[in-house]
Amino acid sequence: MRAGDPIAEQAAEWIVRLTGDDEAERASAHAAFSAWKLADPRHAAAAEGMEGLLGQLGAVRAHAGGSARPARAALGAVLPPARPKRARRAAAAIGAALALLAGPAWLTATTYRPAWLLADVRAGAGQWHSRTLDDGSRITLGGASAVNLRFDAGRRTLELVQGEILVDVAKDAARPFVVETAQGSMRALGTRFTVARQDASTVLTMLESRVAVQAAAGGETTVAAGQRVRIDAAGIGAPAPIDPASIDDAWRLHQLVVSDRPLAEVLAQLNRHRRGRIQYDPAQLAGIRVSAVLPLDDSDRALRLLRESFPQLRMRSVTPWLVLVDTNK
Repeated sequence: MRAGDPIAEQAAEWIVRLTGDDEAERASAHAAFSAWKLADPRHAAAAEGMEGLLGQLGAVRAHAGGSARPARAALGAVLPPARPKRARRAAAAIGAALALLAGPAWLTATTYRPAWLLADVRAGAGQWHSRTLDDGSRITLGGASAVNLRFDAGRRTLELVQGEILVDVAKDAARPFVVETAQGSMRALGTRFTVARQDASTVLTMLESRVAVQAAAGGETTVAAGQRVRIDAAGIGAPAPIDPASIDDAWRLHQLVVSDRPLAEVLAQLNRHRRGRIQYDPAQLAGIRVSAVLPLDDSDRALRLLRESFPQLRMRSVTPWLVLVDTNK
């Protein structure tokens, strides 16, 4: 669940309202909740996971003399204390965590957006998917990634909807091969490269030959093999050197190779390869930077390696579906 996600925040508030101790208020909330589900397909998807949890909380209420407080109290034991003036925000946080306890249905609603569901080619969390396209090009998608294909007589365009992709481009002098994201476009002048979407930026890593980059914010350049650039609202960043062989190995061995990157960025990438959720506050983790090789196909082990490298980190498994990461300070 991303901070600032309006649907996730609304769902958290609904769980708080629907599990209140006042029977009349719960009845009123259920009527409004039914209308909310019908208002947007994304609401209905989120509600699918919530409703299973609400049934479980109903059973807890029955065994607790009509109160949902024992379930909330148990969850509160693993959440940080909130100041009185932030009581409503704390209630929303509890609801959000309760929603995550619902497991796969809730995770599907929050990790896989409608654009992912409607994409031409997709890979689920913790999966890698390879496909040979009609022109002979080969693409490999990392976890929770998706692309749209728009091929015609004059151009081969691939839109990276989310996640990351490794591209091996087949030669076709009559039709350029272009990868597009919200931050810009990358036209292949050679064969092999990776593109990753990270929050509000796109990262291009060149393994062979060259790519012509044009930023949506303005500016263009050519990126050569052994270079990596970040494209964001400010344009195209300065190229940084990379080792193409190590990147190739990382894709083949399902590894994450990072050098001096923010911990929050690393956790975001682990989230895409995990059948569950790592919950954290990026602001709290600011200042922690990571240089490491982490196993993407074993995110539990990756988290253990991070905890061993940074003793100030605290990691708590609430359920198999939710890990909370913060600091001891």
